[in-house]
Amino acid sequence: MDIILTGTGSPLPDANRAGPSTLVKAGDTHILVDAGRGTVMRMAGAGSLPGLLAAVLVTHLHSDHICALNDVITTHWIMTQGNGTLPIHGPPGTARFVERQLQALEPDIGYRIEHHDVLTEGPKVAVTEVDPGRSFEVGGVQILTAATVHAPVKPTIGYRLEHDGSVAALVGDTIPCAGVDQLAAEADAYVQTVIRRDLVELVPNEMFQDILDYHSGVIEAAQTAARVGAKRLVLTHLVPAPVPDQYPDWVARAAEHFDGEIIIGDDLTTITI
Repeated sequence: MDIILTGTGSPLPDANRAGPSTLVKAGDTHILVDAGRGTVMRMAGAGSLPGLLAAVLVTHLHSDHICALNDVITTHWIMTQGNGTLPIHGPPGTARFVERQLQALEPDIGYRIEHHDVLTEGPKVAVTEVDPGRSFEVGGVQILTAATVHAPVKPTIGYRLEHDGSVAALVGDTIPCAGVDQLAAEADAYVQTVIRRDLVELVPNEMFQDILDYHSGVIEAAQTAARVGAKRLVLTHLVPAPVPDQYPDWVARAAEHFDGEIIIGDDLTTITI
C-alpha cells in the first residue's frame, strides 16, 4: 500500500502545498481522501488521475478539504467518456454538497454534451453518506470509519484502510478522541493533520487563534501515536507551514512523545507500507 500526500496545505494559500488530500494506492485500487485545492494536478504528479479512482472519501465539509471535488468529478466524467460512475463516501451532508456542485456545473455539462457525441448525460456519481462506525469495502480495501471531533464542524469522520495486512489511518481535522484512537490503533501509518500550538499562539489574530481548539497539535498527535501503538506518524495540513530548515524542530517535538518513525509531509511525499 502506498500513501501519497497529494496536498499538505491548509486554508492559507501556499505555492508549494496543495489543499488537503491524500491518495492511497492498494494494488490497482486508487482511493482519494479529501480533495483540497490543486488535488487533480497533484494526482497527476502521483501517477494517478480521477479516471482511475475507485472511490473518494470525504472526512468533513470544510471548504479547504472539498473545494476541488468538482474538478475531480468533472475530470472523472471526461476521462471515462461518461461511462464511469464515481463513488463518493462522506458524512451526512455530502450528497447535498455534491448535488449543488453539479448544479453549478450545469452550463459546462451542457456545453460538453452538445459538443461531444459520446457524452449523452452528465457526470455519474454514487454518493453514500456514512454514519460513524460503518465499514465497507472498495476494490479489495476494507474501510472502517469512526467519529472524530472538529466542533463546530459535525459530523466528521476518519477512515482506517486495511489491505493485505497493511493498515493506514487517515483521520482528517480533529482533536484527540476515542474515534482517532480506534482508527489508528497499531496502524502502519497514522496520518494526522496538525498545527504548532506554540507558533499559532504568537500570532495576534483572533481568527487564527480560533484554530487552536479544534486541531491536534504536533505533541498531541505524537502522544496519540504512542498511546495506540502506531508504527509511523505522518504529519500533514501543517499550520503554520514549515520550510525544510524547520522540519527537524517539528520532528524533535514529536519525538519527545513518540519513538516510532515521524514523517513531515511535503506534497507528493510517499509512504509505502
